[in-house]
Amino acid sequence: MDYSQFFEAAIDRLHNEKRYRVFADLERIVGRFPQAIWRHDGQAREITVWCSNDYLGMGQHPDVLKAMTDAAITQGSGAGGTRNISGNNHPLVELEHELAGLHGQEAGLVFTSGFVSNDASISTIAKLLPDCLILSDELNHASMIAGIRHSGADKQIFLHNDVRHLEELLKAAGKDRAKLIVFESVYSMDGDVAPLKEIVELAEKYNAMTYLDEVHAVGMYGAHGGGISEREGLSHRIDIIEGTLAKSFGTLGGYITGSKLVVDAVRSYAPGFIFTSALPPAIANATVAAIRHLKTSNTERELQQKNAQLTKDMLKRAGLPVMPTETHIVPLFVGDADLCKKACDRLLEVHSIYIQPINFPTVPRGTERLRITPTPVHGEDLIAGLKEALLEVWQTLNIPYATDFNGKPLKQTA
Repeated sequence: MDYSQFFEAAIDRLHNEKRYRVFADLERIVGRFPQAIWRHDGQAREITVWCSNDYLGMGQHPDVLKAMTDAAITQGSGAGGTRNISGNNHPLVELEHELAGLHGQEAGLVFTSGFVSNDASISTIAKLLPDCLILSDELNHASMIAGIRHSGADKQIFLHNDVRHLEELLKAAGKDRAKLIVFESVYSMDGDVAPLKEIVELAEKYNAMTYLDEVHAVGMYGAHGGGISEREGLSHRIDIIEGTLAKSFGTLGGYITGSKLVVDAVRSYAPGFIFTSALPPAIANATVAAIRHLKTSNTERELQQKNAQLTKDMLKRAGLPVMPTETHIVPLFVGDADLCKKACDRLLEVHSIYIQPINFPTVPRGTERLRITPTPVHGEDLIAGLKEALLEVWQTLNIPYATDFNGKPLKQTA
């Protein structure tokens, strides 16, 4: 059997569907974010990054870099293995304490990535609950869907942010059955926000646990960066709050926070935690520095929100198809995989602007888009330059200005 033919056919399908992904070779420049060096065909050119999830630029903050290098010099480059074998490195202990405090919870548990934290935690919690029913928002992230599948528990999908549909499912399940409501606060492709208060009230009414993914909101919202749940004063009413360290905190990893009992149960039973090496001390120490800074500084959040709004306003006034969003995420509708890729290629090659195309399966076919994420340092001049570049690309490629999203966020596939 020629095994290679199957892999070749799989890659050919992606090319034929115009959604084969190419990752740019980028080298970030400390102190000059969002500038980076793009290496291509043996040459190097300076470009501007407009799609980074380092939302607040903390990946290059002096305090974060110092904390990372200090820990690497004094404690080494690695963690030495899994925590079950090598124990906890002290910066990791401090990090989990900081995260619990950030969300007003009793305990925290850090994983090697946000994907792993969702997959391991959701699957473990649901397995430990007898006859658990998981109720999942239809636009939940792939990592949450993986956790639901791996749990083996019954699941029901409720319409996106639809509390009436959620209540129908909860009522039908009955108060006596174990139930876990799994949802996000900020949905990363459309930039909309979940009705947290209504979901929490339904969970309390129908005796369900809540699992909230704050990945795209931690550091960004709330007086101390605790996310939408902090902003709405609801953190203490949510059972498990999950987040990432790799976006607004600028490092790497994922985590959950909750009661000591629930966190201890996940720590003790989740294979995704037990059999994975711990985060190195340098990364943990750097993250502690980022969290402590953002707990006391609103400067980055305020500038980021200002620039995000300015970007939306400027692009809308230019007639560009900005999808409706109430958050820092600025989706620009294209609606065609081939055009989306060509637009991104032209932005990079002609205008030295890097925005990665968002195609299926991240979003449904026919809803392809550019996902723009302004940061505190994407000021008015850069925004004006982005607008002019986009107008040139739209005109050159004959991309339609009219959209078919009817003023409502488009849906991802679950």
